[in-house]
Amino acid sequence: MRLLRTPDDRFTGLDGFAHPPRFVEVADPDGGPAPVRVATYAVGPQDAGPTVLLLHGEPTWSYLYRHVLDALAGAGVSAVAVDLVGFGRSDKPAEITDHSYARHVAWVQEAVFGALGLDDLVLLGQDWGGLIGLRLVAAAPERFRAVVAANTGLPTGDVDMPEPWWQFRRAVERAETLDVGRLVASGCARGLEPAARAAYDAPFPDESYKSGPRAMPLLVPTRPDDPETAANRAAWAALADYRRPFVTAFSDSDPITGPMGPVLRDHVPGAGAGGGDGPGHAVLRGAGHFLQEDAGAELASVVVGTVRLVAR
Repeated sequence: MRLLRTPDDRFTGLDGFAHPPRFVEVADPDGGPAPVRVATYAVGPQDAGPTVLLLHGEPTWSYLYRHVLDALAGAGVSAVAVDLVGFGRSDKPAEITDHSYARHVAWVQEAVFGALGLDDLVLLGQDWGGLIGLRLVAAAPERFRAVVAANTGLPTGDVDMPEPWWQFRRAVERAETLDVGRLVASGCARGLEPAARAAYDAPFPDESYKSGPRAMPLLVPTRPDDPETAANRAAWAALADYRRPFVTAFSDSDPITGPMGPVLRDHVPGAGAGGGDGPGHAVLRGAGHFLQEDAGAELASVVVGTVRLVAR
């Protein structure tokens, strides 16, 4: 597998994000001699209570969580954000066919459980961060003290994706030049400053670096015979036994993932543990798909409340 690496100078002077990366290595699934480098970012006191694992989605990177990371650190909460392979400061496979759903799950699992050795986790997953993160929870529920699912789901292809998602997929497939910053801005209800748009473009010096953003819409299971349908069905079955706190934090203005909030709450027993004396489920008002941009402080508050609930 041929890997590209974004030059470091593309990440200097980013607005509001000065966290130094810690790079870890995961295996090339094709058996190549060079490992795949994954960027991670840690904040807050390490080894002090549960660690929040922040996983982003398409077509963003950990910069998306800058407001959340700052709030978690300010609250004394340990957190680690991970750039998916093909995004942010992580290595970028050169070909679209280098990406698969299973590979992304394996890469994150190897980075988080293996290289970083993280345990006692609280997942915060949005978009693909949930599609991948919920698979990790299903595979190793004992590692996760709680889950915060934010504008995400676990599709199996048994139910058709909503038309706005298909429009997004077609736009990505047809774009001769993929404008990543514009795609992120289109998913924000409150707008996106030029400096932030530039930060989302930073990982991709030219089109050759964009196999990740181009591949991810193609990897979402959209039919019952998708290669990952069986694995996602198995994950749903495992989540039906997950009784630790499971909190949903969905925005009120995301036409793609909005219907998944009630489905998750009805399916996962631990969703009942998110209410009562806990932080409860949240609907973030005036926020779009990228609720981290539109309502970062509110999302961080939900996460801090969840951490304090499970740390008692």
